[in-house]
Amino acid sequence: MDAEGEFIGIMSARDANALADKKNLDLVKISPNAKPPVCKIMDYGKYKFEQNKRDKEAKKNQVISELKEVWLSMTIEKHDLETKAKHAKKFLVAGNKVKVLLRMKGRQQAHANLGVEVMQDFFACVEDISIQDKKPSTEGRAIVMILSPKKVSTTPLPPANKSKDIQVEKSVEKPIIKSTIEKPAVAKTTINKINQTNKGENKK
Repeated sequence: MDAEGEFIGIMSARDANALADKKNLDLVKISPNAKPPVCKIMDYGKYKFEQNKRDKEAKKNQVISELKEVWLSMTIEKHDLETKAKHAKKFLVAGNKVKVLLRMKGRQQAHANLGVEVMQDFFACVEDISIQDKKPSTEGRAIVMILSPKKVSTTPLPPANKSKDIQVEKSVEKPIIKSTIEKPAVAKTTINKINQTNKGENKK
C-alpha cells in the first residue's frame, strides 16, 4: 500500500524498501500475520505523533468513574440517614458509583435483616437517580450495597400534535335578502274602458 492507501501489488521486501526509500518514507507492516504480510509506505514518525495526540484527546474527554463509600449503622436516625443520602446523591450526579456499607456490632449480626431494611430505606432516598448494581448482602460483619448512576434516556419525544390545539372557525354566510317591491299590474281591458269613456265625453 502507498501513502494514500492505494494497493500497489505484491512485491519482495527488497523492492518495497527501495520504493519507500525513493519516496523518503518508511515501510511499516500493518498486518504482519497475513500471507503475504501487508505493508504500507508512510511517515511513521508523523503517524505516531497523530496517534498519541488522538489518545490524549480521548483520555481528556473520558469520564473517570470512582467508587465512593458511605457508611451507615443499624441504629442510624432518620435525619442522619437523609444526610448520608444527600452525600451519596452528590457522588451519583458526578457520575461515580457508591458503595454503601453498614457495620454490625456484637449481637446485631443475629439481626442482619434489620440492617437490610436500613439499606432499603437508604436506597429509597436515592432511587430516583440510581440503580442497584449489587443488592444488600452480608459480607462478614458488614452489609454491602453498590449503587450506580441511573442512565438518562436520550430518545427524543415525539412532536406534539398541534392540530388538536387549532380551532377552526366556520364562517356562516348570512343570506342576502333582496327587498323587491312589485308594482300592481293594471289589466289592459280596464285601460281600454277608461279610454272609451273619455272619448265619449269628448264627443258630447
